[in-house]
Amino acid sequence: AVVSTQSTGEDLVAKLGKSSGQTRKDVQSDDVIRAIGKLAVLGDGFKVVKAGKQSLIQSVPGELTMDHTTALDVANKSGGRLTVANLEMMGWPELRINKTMDSLMDQGMVWVDEVDSSYWVPALFHS
Repeated sequence: AVVSTQSTGEDLVAKLGKSSGQTRKDVQSDDVIRAIGKLAVLGDGFKVVKAGKQSLIQSVPGELTMDHTTALDVANKSGGRLTVANLEMMGWPELRINKTMDSLMDQGMVWVDEVDSSYWVPALFHS
């Protein structure tokens, strides 16, 4: 089971190991990415989304636009955190930013931090 709407391949390999009670050295992140890619022929559900060099696995049906992908890429470059200022620096008007972020929140892909008006992508948290 996938806990969030997005996880990395590494996250899923770790969850697989925990669920089986052993470390799985025979399953790599690339194996998970390929398997998810093959599931795409079955329709909506799991799919691989690129955010820069990071591959995210989307486990909830939904369409990602180029704006969504760009916002996720920006968040990936900053440890999973995204601010309106990040998107404004790219020349995005307020309406475009709000529409993109509202859609990502509706899909459960980002969380809003009301304290500092930023957004977080749980699948991109860096430790």
